[in-house]
Amino acid sequence: MRLLLRPWLMTAALVITGLTVTAFATLGGDVASVEADRAHVNGTVKITQNQAYAVHEIKAENGTAVREYVSPDGRVFGVAWQGQFIPDMQQLLGAYLQQYSAGVKAQHAAGPGRRPLNIQQQGLVVQTSGHMRSYSGRAYDPELLPQGVSANDIR
Repeated sequence: MRLLLRPWLMTAALVITGLTVTAFATLGGDVASVEADRAHVNGTVKITQNQAYAVHEIKAENGTAVREYVSPDGRVFGVAWQGQFIPDMQQLLGAYLQQYSAGVKAQHAAGPGRRPLNIQQQGLVVQTSGHMRSYSGRAYDPELLPQGVSANDIR
């Protein structure tokens, strides 16, 4: 039975790591890439300013929306997404990708089955859910959260 699940796990890992064509700002990176990201996906950007951070929401032509949470010093401390497609996780997570990949492997090793991804590690939290054509998730570095900002603000 366990051998039959391996192809499914490989497929899930490929989908999760983001074999898509969409690119967005990198977690831990700076706000300068938002315009390049918007142009890359031929999308639109809407900026909402909150007291402790700004949210740059990019809506791609394919319907996927990515919200980049930017601290007053211009650093992306969190990202959230929702749409028909999973965004490019390598582009979204940047330097956090290796830690994310290890978390995915650990969760799959804990037991097979379909369930939301929930990685809770030092310096990285990633939570995803969904099914074909309806995906959502968020990723953030708890150490980068600005003062007065809660993880619940990233949605």
